[in-house]
Amino acid sequence: MRERYSPLISLKKGHWFKLICGASFQHLPTVRNLTLAYTLAGADCIDVAADPAAIASAGQALQVASGLQYWAKSQGFGYQTLPWIMVSINDGEDPHFRKAEFDPTVCPTDCWRPCEKVCPAEAIVFSEDRDTITSGNSGVIDELCYGCGRCLSVCPKQLIQARSYVSTPTSIASLVLQTGVDAIEIHTQVGRETDFQRLWKSIKPWVNQLKLIAISCPDGEGLVEYLQSLYEIISPLPCALIWQTDGKPMSGDIGAGSTIAAIALSQKVLDAKLPGYVQLAGGTNNFTVAKLVAKGLLASENNKQGNSAKNLNTYIPENRFVSGVAYGSYARVLLSPILEKLEKMHKSQLQAIESVYSTTSNAKQLTNDSQLTKLEVLPELLWEAISLANSLVSQIKTSDLNKMRN
Repeated sequence: MRERYSPLISLKKGHWFKLICGASFQHLPTVRNLTLAYTLAGADCIDVAADPAAIASAGQALQVASGLQYWAKSQGFGYQTLPWIMVSINDGEDPHFRKAEFDPTVCPTDCWRPCEKVCPAEAIVFSEDRDTITSGNSGVIDELCYGCGRCLSVCPKQLIQARSYVSTPTSIASLVLQTGVDAIEIHTQVGRETDFQRLWKSIKPWVNQLKLIAISCPDGEGLVEYLQSLYEIISPLPCALIWQTDGKPMSGDIGAGSTIAAIALSQKVLDAKLPGYVQLAGGTNNFTVAKLVAKGLLASENNKQGNSAKNLNTYIPENRFVSGVAYGSYARVLLSPILEKLEKMHKSQLQAIESVYSTTSNAKQLTNDSQLTKLEVLPELLWEAISLANSLVSQIKTSDLNKMRN
């Protein structure tokens, strides 16, 4: 009997695709639209902030995607099944769990504003109206910032700071119980066994409700030994396990070279033969899969090991090949032209509403009810967004890896 397709099968076959919306990214319309486009393109997992509103936005997108699945398949997109929803948490200070902040009223008037130019999320804005600045409509747009930190180093006066936060046990329990997420990813760093163990203690009672646990860790001295100690802490585990090799965090949109660190780290973790699947992140982009293929780190049809008793003859060994790739900043930037177009149309609609209802209480309600924040309302934009998403998802999904070598 043929096993029903699921994200877990995708992981076992070595073509797992995860979209990272951002552990600190909370712009709900964008989370919703990214989730919709990448779901219909065939994503296996959607990683969102550990925020009930962000989880709900992703869930709404999955409901819409479920209704559009047959259309997506007829268009040749890669949709197979609904992806799992994952939330990211941390056991200590981590660049993924921070926001930039500064007071725009103290910025020099003659500053050329490199922070605004370098921000990939367009989360930094300036208004020439001093009243607007003091009212809080200038500076860092909190829900757009995902903590990449690029603005911190370029400010000529070093006026920008980072505001960090750490996951709490009470918030974790409420997320698992009340939102029904499928997976949790723990961000950690070498040397934090005690912090990790404290966090795991709060997760352990709910592990049976999860389909997947992922552990994300950057490279460092003693990495392999550290990961081995984490495995001892979480064992036995009743669900799948991913080791996320976070090569160069939040840098996939910078250039081709940013993926090298992620690939090198994946090789290091694969060599350690740890139980579980290895998945790349941190610097992943359009070049990642091709480089993995060139290095022989992705399984081809000729080197997959079988298990005929369970009809799993296309599954790969857990720790011999990379099982998947997670895309964050690059995946978001790839779709940004479409989402920016949608945002402009939305703003135009709001301006039209406000010009007609500026003196009535209906204006605010009509603004809140605007449908132009939803990608599916405009089929042409939706098709374009899924096409772009599919161009990325299909790289890891293709079965003919020889084509990529040529």
